[in-house]
Amino acid sequence: MTNAPSLIFFAGSAREDSVNKKIARVAARMAEAAGADATFIDLRDYPMPLYDGDLESRDGLPEAAVELKALFRDSDGLFVASPEYNSSLPPLLKNTIDWVSRRASADEPPLVAYKGKVAAIAAGSPGGLGGLRGLVPLRMLLGNLGMHVVPQQLAISGAATAFDDDGQLMEPDRKAALEGVVKQFVETAQALKPG
Repeated sequence: MTNAPSLIFFAGSAREDSVNKKIARVAARMAEAAGADATFIDLRDYPMPLYDGDLESRDGLPEAAVELKALFRDSDGLFVASPEYNSSLPPLLKNTIDWVSRRASADEPPLVAYKGKVAAIAAGSPGGLGGLRGLVPLRMLLGNLGMHVVPQQLAISGAATAFDDDGQLMEPDRKAALEGVVKQFVETAQALKPG
């Protein structure tokens, strides 16, 4: 793909064996196969304190937030696979999004890590809804940050048994559904890519 979009894939979970990390990894491989420049990251590698305005005023942005903001800013889009916590976002994901949304200086454009970029969302859960309820506030939040969230999304129910030992989705229908989300994500990012 000429002028391939640069896309970041991550999960809103720090757990080592997180099904959402598995979804993000599979999606990254699919995007790479579709010609995108795909990078999987683990939020565990970007630890940040709970957002606190006084802490920000005193110390500025945490180093991990600065690193992550640069990564997001230099990308064309974000793929987020997120668990559902009480019908909403997990605190790790919300805290990360909040810190990265903060301006590092007065002359930095607002929401530089998000605005105008493309996002795709997915979820996995052992439960019957597959984390679907958590995708509603996630879509709203990313849209409010100025991102173009692609219409297709995926919620994988019974996700604890959905993957084989190599981390691949076992059911062809689920694999095809994730490929559909990734295809729309890559194509939209390519279409909106500057230059």
